[in-house]
Amino acid sequence: FCLLVAVLLFIFPGYGQADDDFSFTLDEIEKKPLQWGGYTELKFEHLDSNQDGVLSILNAPNEQPATIDRFSPGIQIDGSYGKGMGSFNWLLKAGGRQDNYGWTDYADIYEAYGRIKANKNSTVDLGKKAYKWGKGYAWNPVGFINRPKDPNDPQEALEGYITAELDLIKSFTGMHSLDNMALTTVLLPVYDTINDEFGTENNVNFAAKLYLLYRDTDIDLLLYTGNSRSTRFGADFSKNIRTNFEIHGEAAYVLDEKKILLEEDGSSNFERGNRFNTLLGLRYLSESDLTTIMEYYYNGNGYTKEQRELFYHYVDNGTVDPSDAEKNTFLQRARELSMRGYGKPSVGRNYLYAKFTQKEPFDILYFTPALTTIINLDDGSTSLTPEIAYTGITNLELRLRFSLLIGGSFSEFGEKLSSNKVELRLRYFF
Repeated sequence: FCLLVAVLLFIFPGYGQADDDFSFTLDEIEKKPLQWGGYTELKFEHLDSNQDGVLSILNAPNEQPATIDRFSPGIQIDGSYGKGMGSFNWLLKAGGRQDNYGWTDYADIYEAYGRIKANKNSTVDLGKKAYKWGKGYAWNPVGFINRPKDPNDPQEALEGYITAELDLIKSFTGMHSLDNMALTTVLLPVYDTINDEFGTENNVNFAAKLYLLYRDTDIDLLLYTGNSRSTRFGADFSKNIRTNFEIHGEAAYVLDEKKILLEEDGSSNFERGNRFNTLLGLRYLSESDLTTIMEYYYNGNGYTKEQRELFYHYVDNGTVDPSDAEKNTFLQRARELSMRGYGKPSVGRNYLYAKFTQKEPFDILYFTPALTTIINLDDGSTSLTPEIAYTGITNLELRLRFSLLIGGSFSEFGEKLSSNKVELRLRYFF
């Protein structure tokens, strides 16, 4: 840094001596120890309920309202404080929700971790930290210690886990093929009050990622092992074919993974086996500023079309005129099956994701329309979300979107809680 300042003074000696034209001090351009920011938001939603959908039956057995109106204020604050070789980083979220069922609120620490940078090649992080392993936009098969994304809002902040992390970085000069290498190792404990939602408790798990910049291609080799989840291996890559065209992919192999499976006679058991998950995608920017993101995702531990239809029929048939006691017992068991597998997001096998974003069409400044679609390739059901965003007011973003779920009976998107949703979000950044 001092060398850069000396070079500038040598090249422009008059500027360094002038009193009125231009002057600066090191204090003015040095990084401030405290940096912070965030946003506040107001979100208004109107949902048309899918009252005959399986998930509606399970979540609101006493008949869900035909429409739901929801108001959700929220705030997110992130920042860091650094001094010398150490720093502390945080991300906090709080908010509430008012709808037909009443008021609920939350306040969570998404991230709070300390960092020690021993030298330019090694860093230690300790605390609660969110991980974003993988190159995929909507899904991350190799995100072994990630929280799962919402494919409709994949860029939203995710809550982290309490971990201890060591990063080692090595750069190479004069080598034709390999430019950079980085090794990230993570210890992730799981106990009664520490990361208990991650998996089986009373275990310390290990994850690692080896990053390589090889021939202008970003490559990661990944590993997770421990008793909280099954062992898994993975690899990903990202490559710019041209400045406006990028391809990426992920592949993961999971050993002895289990999933709950409903049988024809109504019984259930856990099916175990090795699973292969993969993702392949691209990102393209056209001359007219149209950004296209497309991804294919194969979920090896997902349910086939026939397996999901069996579950949907099971719930539908089980709620036809049983006694109250029988109905309550049945619903309790069906909810357990849903929570353990059948009701989770992206529960199928084959998916196609596409998002098209047009920046300022027809030269309308600060106006950005987009269209997002997610297709279950096994049953043909679809989520379709057009939206418009406006950023013409300083630090304010307005987004209006409409989500439409299309699918027949006993299809994934045809059995969701709602059939469509209108959302208006106002977000002020500070």
